[in-house]
Amino acid sequence: MTDFSVLDLVPVREGGTVSDAFSAATRLAQTAEEVGCKRFWIAEHHAMQGIAGGATSVVLAHIGNATSTIRIGSGGVMLPNHTPFQIAEQFGTLDALFPGRVDLGLGRAPGAGPELQRALRKDLHRAAEMFPQDVAELMALMAGETAIHPTPGLGAKPEFWMLGSSLFGAQLAAKLGLPYAFASHFAPDHLDNALALYRRDFQPSAHCAKPHVMAAMNLFVAETEEEAEYLASSQLQAFVALRTGTPGKLPPPVRGYRESLPARAQAMLAHIGQASATGTPQQAAEAVRGFIARTGADEIVFGGSMFDDEARCHSLRLAMRALGS
Repeated sequence: MTDFSVLDLVPVREGGTVSDAFSAATRLAQTAEEVGCKRFWIAEHHAMQGIAGGATSVVLAHIGNATSTIRIGSGGVMLPNHTPFQIAEQFGTLDALFPGRVDLGLGRAPGAGPELQRALRKDLHRAAEMFPQDVAELMALMAGETAIHPTPGLGAKPEFWMLGSSLFGAQLAAKLGLPYAFASHFAPDHLDNALALYRRDFQPSAHCAKPHVMAAMNLFVAETEEEAEYLASSQLQAFVALRTGTPGKLPPPVRGYRESLPARAQAMLAHIGQASATGTPQQAAEAVRGFIARTGADEIVFGGSMFDDEARCHSLRLAMRALGS
């Protein structure tokens, strides 16, 4: 049976505040718990005015306090931005606060220009090259296999995940015997090859006895196909803005937005939309089931920001009902 989860970027909406974004994320997490989702993940981004999840572990502590059963975690922490010791302390704290509920998804992408590198006091490209060693060090810190012991952190048992959008993450997840989450919601190009490589080369570990795959989809569901496309247009505008170097806060939806774009932009959105479920509950459920059949995913994590946070909660309720969860 496939599990379903939620990925939230904690979007800051035009006309809204960061506090509003946290409130909306809390309501979405509570909805995800209510409808039977397994996990609620926050993604780490920095210096982006439209995304409020930069202090990922702090946001997760807030979400953990507002929920009671759903797993909470990072989708993911970009380890090159940090030291392994810092993340051991942060997620050791979360594990102590919410035992048995914490996931630690790790990513390698530095995703930062020179200004952010200076602000973080890191050579992020060099740090990204050290990613495999840093993952091993982080695990060793929590397992008590290092000379220094983080407190909290020593003995913590978050569920480790490897995140990726290329073959590199698949190779490392297979080598370390970790569950693997693929970012197909915005980078679908290497999806099939990465999953095949991961399953072929997987080495069982104490973390995971057999390959375990999560794949990401964008989800936009409403009572009509037209309304779902309208709700999706905020995310589509954000994609176009990001790809054209003008990211900002999440804009309000626009009717007919996709059709108003030049052919090249429409093609870009169609390419990204390979891993999307947009439409009525029945249409979305068919798209999700087709994607599961394609990927053999053990879990699907739903992303997709909406300007109206209640509409996103409603979208999730409709989808989960249609999927029989």
